[in-house]
Amino acid sequence: MQNNLVTQIISKALLLIRKKPVVVVLKMSGIIGQGSGLKSGLNLSSFDEKIESAFSSSNVQAVALIINSPGGSPVQSELIYNKIRNLSQEKKIMILSFVEDVAASGGFWLACAGDKIYAAQNSVIGSIGVVSSGFGFYKVIEKLGIERRVYTQGKSKSILDPFMPEKKDDIQILKQVQKDIYENFKDLVLSRRTNIEKKNHDEIFSGAFWSSKKAKELGLIDEIGNFHSVIREKFGKKITIKKINSEKSWLKSLLGSAIGIVMDKLLSSLEERSIRSRYDL
Repeated sequence: MQNNLVTQIISKALLLIRKKPVVVVLKMSGIIGQGSGLKSGLNLSSFDEKIESAFSSSNVQAVALIINSPGGSPVQSELIYNKIRNLSQEKKIMILSFVEDVAASGGFWLACAGDKIYAAQNSVIGSIGVVSSGFGFYKVIEKLGIERRVYTQGKSKSILDPFMPEKKDDIQILKQVQKDIYENFKDLVLSRRTNIEKKNHDEIFSGAFWSSKKAKELGLIDEIGNFHSVIREKFGKKITIKKINSEKSWLKSLLGSAIGIVMDKLLSSLEERSIRSRYDL
């Protein structure tokens, strides 16, 4: 009788100290790239500690990626993706991707880190391709009477100089680089989204983007759903949600005021808005 009582007390004590299952939330929002002195981009350097922290939490059942990005640097997309997948495999922790407004181009690259991809009903998904853009000013400087002087070692060192006429050789070099990155992107998507049918390849890899309904039909996402509903359905109500907080930029920390926040927001939004605008209604 006494042994049974001791056993019951120990069991109850263990239940009290046992932690609830944890889902760690990692928010990935904005343009993917290095950023500038006044604004931080979404890159491995600025995100590495947050990723490590997400996978270092105790009793983690899953890491949820909340993604809202129109893309950016293919290199940083690859680095962040690899970091997440490597830790997921090492620690045997499931990854769930949740798309908010948009997961396009590099944003979709990040979403592919998830073992499952969910999106809101009106999310924008896709844009699997590579783009480079710029301007040519050589006719403008001619009219202004300005002479361009460039001295290089290596005939392609001044490739795509905006103040010189466009050259076919330059375009071929750029196209080859784009092709290599594009093929890498395609291989990544096909390796992660194994339910994509071959008959849809041309459409999927055209660089187009779609609403969640069409993206699901094409196999780019698994389900339409939001974070809270999916987590509750998968893990029940007795789940602890742990958010990995983003660090403040140096400008916000320095000023510690509404002015700093507004300025940093404005600087961040100028470039981002120009990219996001193609996906907005």
